[in-house]
Amino acid sequence: MARPREFDREAALGNAISAFAEHGYEGTSTDQLLDAMNISRQSLYNTYGDKRQLYLEALQTYAAESIAEQLQSLNGGSPLKGIESMLNAFILRPSRSCLGVSAVCEFGHRDPEIAMLNDTAARALRAALQRRISEGKASGEIDAGIDETAAAHFVMATLSGIKVAARGGAPLEALRDIMHMALRSLA
Repeated sequence: MARPREFDREAALGNAISAFAEHGYEGTSTDQLLDAMNISRQSLYNTYGDKRQLYLEALQTYAAESIAEQLQSLNGGSPLKGIESMLNAFILRPSRSCLGVSAVCEFGHRDPEIAMLNDTAARALRAALQRRISEGKASGEIDAGIDETAAAHFVMATLSGIKVAARGGAPLEALRDIMHMALRSLA
């Protein structure tokens, strides 16, 4: 008879997300994962499969949670305030490591499963941004001559840039300056 699992699966997955976000897939050893997750090697394999399957589950979970948070911020208030709230929410996060950006930087599109997870998340955010930008144009809050698709790409690139700059140790003031420049370009 198999022994029952003696750990919180979701908490362990959250710890794996943090480890992968901090060190990347290649940079995170199985031993580091076991320490971070506070589980045994056998529990890792029995519960998550191998390191790659754990990474895919971690990335999928992270992307879903991250997009949900971004959409919640984006949909609060006026369109421009929503965009500001979405960008500022990341700036103010205690941990500024982003598993999504880490995955894009580490893998690009050479791994189809990882690319699909990243592309799905990006499409959801881009569609929401296009909708909010269109609403902002209709209300006069965002320049009527701005192309919604191009502006959504720009805001997403700005968010990625903020994430990379934060990872590089940029101070809060610099991250806020990036955000304010982006917002001014939309008005």
